[in-house]
Amino acid sequence: MADQEVTTNNSEVDEEEELGGEMSFLDHLEELRWRLIYSLIGLVVGAAICWIFINFLINNILLKPAIDSGTKLQNLRPFGQVFLYVQVAIIGGIILSLPNIFYQLWKFIAPALRKNERKYALLVVFYSTICFLIGIVFAYFVMLPFVFKFAEQFGTKEIANQFAIDEYLSIIISIMLGAGIIFELPMISFFLTKLGILKPEHMKKYRKHAIVVVFVVSAFLTPPDPVSQIILAVPLVLLYEISIFISKITVKKS
Repeated sequence: MADQEVTTNNSEVDEEEELGGEMSFLDHLEELRWRLIYSLIGLVVGAAICWIFINFLINNILLKPAIDSGTKLQNLRPFGQVFLYVQVAIIGGIILSLPNIFYQLWKFIAPALRKNERKYALLVVFYSTICFLIGIVFAYFVMLPFVFKFAEQFGTKEIANQFAIDEYLSIIISIMLGAGIIFELPMISFFLTKLGILKPEHMKKYRKHAIVVVFVVSAFLTPPDPVSQIILAVPLVLLYEISIFISKITVKKS
């Protein structure tokens, strides 16, 4: 009887360790608070680094799509350029601190996962960052040139197309961050498949519905012109197909 009780207790301890131990609601709140603080610290450090190189970021990166397309920009607010510089530093800080943000997010959800699931932490952080950056690069070098060339050349020549700098920044942010988030689809597919929530059969079954959703999402994330919507929708459909493939491979390995 004593040996049986010891065996039972050991199995309970092993199961608790595999599940990462149980946390109360207050413990979860405390954990979330610290993860947010660590993420904010990383963002501040990233923003400070971007502020050091702010003139290069503004002149050589942010304004390049407008310069290449011949788009004329103007500042309509007294402190418009001050806000512009601050916004660029913050957005750059977010991009630079992405690995830290993904890591803190993973650390927050890790206690709810089993031990064999928690070993994927570094891989998830690395590939999530890579996917997001690929989305940003795609948006910058493919989508933005098309968007601004279309906006510059469309309409009568009797009306000068001049963009307010805040509207210009809003377009760039929405397209780049939107593309970065959307390019996370393969990683989300891998993660949900590992957790047993998603199956490739379900993704194949609802492929037509997903394509409709893709075009709706593209319409929300891009300016109101069909060119930029199609430019974002096409790689989105390809990403969905890649996600099905990744989900299928993940199921086979599991």
